[in-house]
Amino acid sequence: MKPNEAQTAVVKILYFAWLREALGKAEEELVIPDGVATIGQLAAFLRARGDHWATELGDGKAVRVAVNMDMADANTPVSGGQEIAFFPPVTGG
Repeated sequence: MKPNEAQTAVVKILYFAWLREALGKAEEELVIPDGVATIGQLAAFLRARGDHWATELGDGKAVRVAVNMDMADANTPVSGGQEIAFFPPVTGG
């Protein structure tokens, strides 16, 4: 990498069950925005997209999160190369 090039950290985000349907996508790759260092901050960034994002990932919604297949919470750190999954508490096949 050249000295003037900024490194970008990319995560893969997966959406399961009704989240996938409501948000209209099963997955996406996202460059981690400045100021996003935790799952809670990532969720807030996604909610800021508005519409279904604000509704489906909003307060009071039963949504679980896993980072690299390990259960996570709002304080779990986010870094490049991770796979982050958002899903309801109970999912079917």
